[in-house]
Amino acid sequence: MRYSRHLALIPLILSSGIQADDAQLAPFFDEITIIGSAEAQAGTSGSAHFIDEEALAAFAYSDVQQVLRAVPGVSIQLEDGYGLRPNIGIRGVPTDRSARVVLLEDNVPIAPAPYSASSAYYFPTMGRMYNVEVVKGPASLTQGPNTIGGAINFVSTPIPAMQKGSTRLEAGSDSTSRSHFTYGKTNDSGFGWLLETHQWKSAGFQNIDRSSNDTGLDIEDYTAKLAYAPVDSRHGFELKLQYAQQDSNQSYLGLSDADFDRDAYRRYGVSALDNITTEHVQQTLRYEFTLNDQARLSATAYNNEHKRSWFKTEKLGDGTDYFKWFTVIQNLNNGNGTGTLSASDVQNILDGADSAVGAIELRDNNREYYSRGLQTRLDIEFGTGGAEHALEFGVRYHRDEEDRLQQDFRYTQQGGTLQLASELALGDAGNRVQQAKAVAVHLLDTIQLGALELTPGLRYENIELQRTRYNNGAARTFRDQRKNSIEVWLPGVGASYLIDNGLSLVAGVHKGFSSPGNDPDVQEEDSVNYELGMRYLQASLSLELMGFFNDYDNILGVCSASTGSNCDPGDTSNGGKATVQGLELQLSKEFALGSGMYVPLSLVYTYSDSEFDSSFSDSNFFGDVTRGDPIPYIAENQASIKFGLAADDWQFETAITYVDEVCARPACDEFEITDATTTVDAVQHFQLSDSIGMYLRVENLLDAVDIVARQPYGARPNKARTAMVGFQADF
Repeated sequence: MRYSRHLALIPLILSSGIQADDAQLAPFFDEITIIGSAEAQAGTSGSAHFIDEEALAAFAYSDVQQVLRAVPGVSIQLEDGYGLRPNIGIRGVPTDRSARVVLLEDNVPIAPAPYSASSAYYFPTMGRMYNVEVVKGPASLTQGPNTIGGAINFVSTPIPAMQKGSTRLEAGSDSTSRSHFTYGKTNDSGFGWLLETHQWKSAGFQNIDRSSNDTGLDIEDYTAKLAYAPVDSRHGFELKLQYAQQDSNQSYLGLSDADFDRDAYRRYGVSALDNITTEHVQQTLRYEFTLNDQARLSATAYNNEHKRSWFKTEKLGDGTDYFKWFTVIQNLNNGNGTGTLSASDVQNILDGADSAVGAIELRDNNREYYSRGLQTRLDIEFGTGGAEHALEFGVRYHRDEEDRLQQDFRYTQQGGTLQLASELALGDAGNRVQQAKAVAVHLLDTIQLGALELTPGLRYENIELQRTRYNNGAARTFRDQRKNSIEVWLPGVGASYLIDNGLSLVAGVHKGFSSPGNDPDVQEEDSVNYELGMRYLQASLSLELMGFFNDYDNILGVCSASTGSNCDPGDTSNGGKATVQGLELQLSKEFALGSGMYVPLSLVYTYSDSEFDSSFSDSNFFGDVTRGDPIPYIAENQASIKFGLAADDWQFETAITYVDEVCARPACDEFEITDATTTVDAVQHFQLSDSIGMYLRVENLLDAVDIVARQPYGARPNKARTAMVGFQADF
């Protein structure tokens, strides 16, 4: 879709408030990206997608999951309705907590502990992002450690080349509000700076039984950047400081199907105290040295620190955990109970009946993380033998850690409310440290031979993993330790051949890899991945059609509380051979109507066929698997179509998204399958002056109510219809 013809209209919702030409002049902008621009995307010899500031501005979503619906091959497992802790997979990679996708901000690993505990309990604030890049196939070999599906890079607001700023205010349903402010400049001496803040609040769209607590969120995000890159110097520096905090009343507890049918937006009263608070701090220091016109060296030191305290309901009555709750209450007529409680006993407590003293167990899932390292990159351009080469050589030294020190609390439900009965010892609910250190090296050569472009690449990972468990209690007395080490070479090659008039053929093959964790009895996840397709780019029409085939030698199950499985968080399971194959389509076209009016149209479609290639029984993560069972949360069909009508000072656009029903577990009985769902969003922009505008956005316009997830525990709804009014001024 091309928005340049109405660029004067869109600044009202630009997430950064800085135009594209400023970004191109900003120091380090090329170094913090993977693809770099929409034009560069069109010429890549592999599958890559670049969502620029204009595309992000169209709906100004705050939920990254809605943004990524515009990228074929991406799977989403919805959970809280806001995308606070997204579940993203690419080309059949499991979605849980985005743990098998490489997540980057400004080309730096951003998950709390990408190697030792890769679940993304922190995610960059989508509302402050300037671009989003998604790479798949051989193009993902420059990133790691998880290279099977691909990588997502979030590019933050760049320092502008001139004095510039913007402010945006947004308010609407469920007492939701957002504000975003940016201001910065670069002076003639080459010194630049940027200040930015993004604030987001909501009371939530669900209601807790017998409680005045809301189900919303309060997020604050602050960024500061300083850069010094004189025009006449070969040296450049940039310092980025970022801080974010979150307070949200989110729960892992969903609903039984019967309760969902009665009130999809209900939450059980036993979850009234469920709440997560987080703090995230990031510092990055970049240095760039231009050796000559053909060579450039860059280095980035990064440090991320993350703290989270998720206080949430864990067990009921006699130690029955979430996993067993919904095994018994989905069918109250099955005559089965769990421990000393019958199914009707469980349901009665969920409905507010008095419990035994201390029968409701809540846990403070308290963890601290760090992720830090140094990465260097050398780019060299040269020609030889009639071929033009663009060589990229990178080295990363990385360390990360997850530190768990958790505590349980016992509550009594009396008169429909929770009352504290006892507090157990600190550390009795989890006392361990997981650590990783890794050295990664990659080499990628982009070779131009006339109409043919080849990109052979090689990645090397050397990873050391360790888990140390301590005895229960705050004092850390040694209990046991296990270690694992992995060394892997990952080759790949991509090719693109320009036939004529914008038509190109694209192909690629690469070896994919995901770390097995610190359990030495679990094999690493690896696969051989293929892609083949074509691109057509001409005037106002663009088309990409890509087929892919991922052949897993061993697919892993990585346990976390959010998987809803009967396993210990952090453990991994071998899933054996599996295959994922599919088709990705992306089409965009603009139709001119005359008198300055036109119709933008875009279509994204993904077909995926995923299955296990062997039968086995795994009592922990996967359960009983029969050959041919699907990989959870991979929809067979999903599509998104956007269309609208635009003129010089207004624009209307509609987005319709469809996702097939999916299985939450391989066996997929009637209580482990989601609903097929169709969601309609609409937005109307009005430009009031050259620098001031307003808009109205309605999400879930038709107020569809569907079961969009079965995990962590129970049926979960999509977000209810939400209307927002926004105002933005550039200065």
